[in-house]
Amino acid sequence: MRYTLLLLLAIVTIAVQGQSKTTEKLHKNNSDARSLFFYNNTLRMINQKEDKEFDLLIRDVEKMKFLMIENNNFTGDDYKKLISGYKSESFEEMMTSRIEGKNFDVYMKDGESKGMVVTVKDSTYLYVLDIVGSIPLNKISQVFKTIEGSGEIDKIVEKFTAKHKH
Repeated sequence: MRYTLLLLLAIVTIAVQGQSKTTEKLHKNNSDARSLFFYNNTLRMINQKEDKEFDLLIRDVEKMKFLMIENNNFTGDDYKKLISGYKSESFEEMMTSRIEGKNFDVYMKDGESKGMVVTVKDSTYLYVLDIVGSIPLNKISQVFKTIEGSGEIDKIVEKFTAKHKH
């Protein structure tokens, strides 16, 4: 019983330490940031169309923190500091692309699939997906579109934008 309790405590400690310290700092320093946590099973629930391809894309995702910050609260210098923070945590730039007016930058922990950070910037928002696990690089935009297009996420985004309209 004692060893089981110690093992359980060690697993919980490891799970808590999974997200990037840079993402945590970003969230803490931006009081207007909206954050959501997803685990593999909640990502599967977003897949309302029961798309088997989407389930394959997220199969290696243990958990994901999704942050949304308005661009007017986040400058270009802030973005450079953010990326420097990820690089200081051994995240390496893996991919940069532009799709439908959004800039996608992908960073992987030590060049492996242990951890992944995806930043998505458009004219209005900065989105950060801090992932424990991995998603195939060529499918990042598809996963983002599915998350962004989820009805429940849309409601949260609408509330967020209505709250922050000037």
